[in-house]
Amino acid sequence: MSKNLKILFALTLVHFTGDFYSAFINPLFPVLVDKLGLSLTEVGVIAGTMRLMAFIIQPTVGYFADRYQSRAFIFTGLLLVVIFIPLAGIAPNFWVLLFFVALGSVGSSMFHPSVTGMVPLYAGKKVSFSMSIFNTGGTLAFGLGPLFITWYVASFGLTAMPGTMIIGLLVFAYLLTVIPPPQSEGMRRFGFLGTLKESLGDVWKIIALIWLIMFLRAVVGQSFLTFMPVLFVQKGFSVVEAGTIYAVFLVSGTLSGLLAGHFSDRVGFKPVFIFSFVFMAPTLWLLLQLDGNWIYLGAVLAGGFVLAPLPLGVTMAQTLAPKGRSMVASLMMGFAFGLGGAIAPLVGKLADTYTILSVLTVMAGIPLFIVPIIVMLPKTRSNSL
Repeated sequence: MSKNLKILFALTLVHFTGDFYSAFINPLFPVLVDKLGLSLTEVGVIAGTMRLMAFIIQPTVGYFADRYQSRAFIFTGLLLVVIFIPLAGIAPNFWVLLFFVALGSVGSSMFHPSVTGMVPLYAGKKVSFSMSIFNTGGTLAFGLGPLFITWYVASFGLTAMPGTMIIGLLVFAYLLTVIPPPQSEGMRRFGFLGTLKESLGDVWKIIALIWLIMFLRAVVGQSFLTFMPVLFVQKGFSVVEAGTIYAVFLVSGTLSGLLAGHFSDRVGFKPVFIFSFVFMAPTLWLLLQLDGNWIYLGAVLAGGFVLAPLPLGVTMAQTLAPKGRSMVASLMMGFAFGLGGAIAPLVGKLADTYTILSVLTVMAGIPLFIVPIIVMLPKTRSNSL
């Protein structure tokens, strides 16, 4: 394995490990609701805090990571996730649970900008495909994490969750030997706002459109990911079955993300964006109508279309603004994803009032309103610059 491939693998492993642990909370909401007596509004507060802490502060972290070029952001962040997310299993009440989840989520915000910004440096000519593989690490983790943790909790109980730290600590020890320091993008002299301005330059309007697309996608995707497990348990599925549906939804995004990256290298970002969002709405609606074993097919289709555009937003923004790889990555994967997920308390409140099914049915229609925004994007490809 060449040095570049080894580093790309290690960066993807950071992404996988951090997101694997971050994926523990959502599928356990039905169990936590029973144990702690949580309302759907409180579920929304926890989910919103996860997104807020894990993603929305990434631009600031991205700036400091570039300024100080230190591996500390990567490894301290990963350690916080590996330690504090498993502690959620022994939380005695809502507030302690919220505290553990918040600290683990801050850790997630610390490693994402640096490792995402490093991918193009080792990707060669296949930047979109490499970013899709990197993104697959996170998507696969969000798919396998629920399968693992629902099995683990069903077998050993919530209070045994701290035992899962062992896996992450072993991976952490390996990564210490492989990950190099992040390379500065030469903007440490500008300050935060200056860095943002220098990163975006004349393409800020296009970057803003991409951000809006990614934000609205996150609103839809995070609403489904937060409340699907609770909805399916209400419909009669077991916690493990609901976790499996959740995992299938996410794992399908690993293949769709790779396909999206491959085709965007060939035909450009815009056609793949349009295709994904046009089919996102009907497949989400279909998922809500299905029952029995058919629901797994619905999860494959819906998850595939919801997650396919995720690496495209990052790669297109990095292509248009190559001087600020970490900053634009944090805007697309961090600020957009986090702000989209941070509305979960509002979605939870609406679900308490109108039922989860009604709210998610409305959410399923949002992608159709995103298509006209995509039409305004320029035609470009990652390997065209």
